[in-house]
Amino acid sequence: MTTTSPLDTYLTDFADAARDYHAARAGRDPEWIADIRAEALDSFRELGLPTARRGNEEYKYTDIRPLVRQGFSPLLITDRNSAVAAPDLDLDQLRIGPAEWHRVVIVDGRFAPELSAPDGLPDGIAIGSLAEGVHSDGDAVRAHLARLADYTEHGFTALNTALAAEGALVLIPRMTAIDQPIQVVYISTERTQGAASMPRTLVVAGEDSSAAIVETHVSTADDAHLTNAVTEIVVGAGSNISYCKIQQESEATYNVSTTLVEVNENANFRSMAIDIGGRLTRNNLTIIMAGEGGNSDVRGAYVITRDQHVDNQVIVDHVVGHNDMNEIYKGILDGHARSVFHGSIIVRPNAAKVNAMQVDKNLLLSNDAEADTKPAFWIYCDDVRCGHGAACGNLDEDAMFYLRSRGIEEEEARMMLIRAFVSEVVDAIQEPSIHDHVAALIATKLDNL
Repeated sequence: MTTTSPLDTYLTDFADAARDYHAARAGRDPEWIADIRAEALDSFRELGLPTARRGNEEYKYTDIRPLVRQGFSPLLITDRNSAVAAPDLDLDQLRIGPAEWHRVVIVDGRFAPELSAPDGLPDGIAIGSLAEGVHSDGDAVRAHLARLADYTEHGFTALNTALAAEGALVLIPRMTAIDQPIQVVYISTERTQGAASMPRTLVVAGEDSSAAIVETHVSTADDAHLTNAVTEIVVGAGSNISYCKIQQESEATYNVSTTLVEVNENANFRSMAIDIGGRLTRNNLTIIMAGEGGNSDVRGAYVITRDQHVDNQVIVDHVVGHNDMNEIYKGILDGHARSVFHGSIIVRPNAAKVNAMQVDKNLLLSNDAEADTKPAFWIYCDDVRCGHGAACGNLDEDAMFYLRSRGIEEEEARMMLIRAFVSEVVDAIQEPSIHDHVAALIATKLDNL
């Protein structure tokens, strides 16, 4: 007698949903994107999801079987022209950022034009719905969509590529500077309870352009759902791009985020990952240093408590030499929270004159909190300078004693040290409005520890 495991049933349900979605979209989208979806579905059928623990080094410390046991159903949007049923949302109450930011809002998998504010931008910039962009900006989207995100090797990426119906598109022409940040907001309401959404974001910055991008994931209810997001960013030669991803969903949600970045010649890229929500969060960040003279500053901060779990997997691949990378992640853990950090630096053959530094530090506020750190280096060239550092522990007793001896109350001294610990990451944000927004979110989370 043959029995079917819950995982097999789960994967079959997703594959069947993708097949039905593809049938519903037949003839409505360009043939090239239909082909990508079909190939991704075939890959997903073969890859499945990484639930096996034995021999699976990438998921050694993160068990996604609880995610599978939730039995989430795909959130399918088969008609991009159907009316957007955006609920009455107060964006200020959601604390997603200043109103003056250029904004694209996706609510429950649908583009919400009435909540979006992409006005006042220089000519030639395309900011809006990815589903619309497939038709209106087809050549630019076709050149880059699914180019960096490898759906043949990673199950979650294959699933997103096969099922992504909507997302955000940001196209910045060469030699264009944008004064205010561009924000992409994915909002999940109570209608996504028990659902799996597949946000897809594509950012293409032309040569010598300059912009700040903020990607925010937020939920309005405490219902459990899955967000499986994929973001692709192309940083053109000589451009200056900052990217801040903020995950502030409820502590009942599961969030898998895969971000792929290509940094070209003489380009500067700054990355910031902020995690304060989610029950289980997995961040996969891959940065490809594809041009000489490139520079990447990669940072992350997470504040988690109770049973929250955050896993950051960061790969920086130096395909060519003569470029720099600095990476620092810091976490604050309370309760039974657990963090995982696996940072890989790859230096390819003949990629000389690479400078790369990696640091991960965790502040454990509870004896039950746990942090696992695993640096990895794959160096195939001698003429490089690479290093790493890692540390975890409680608050410094000597520092606490010093502050207490100056008449500072114990709780105030404790919070001073905690804020100082995370400020090294947050204060590196160069855009004042983004810095202030992130600092306020973290301060609120710290106040609730």
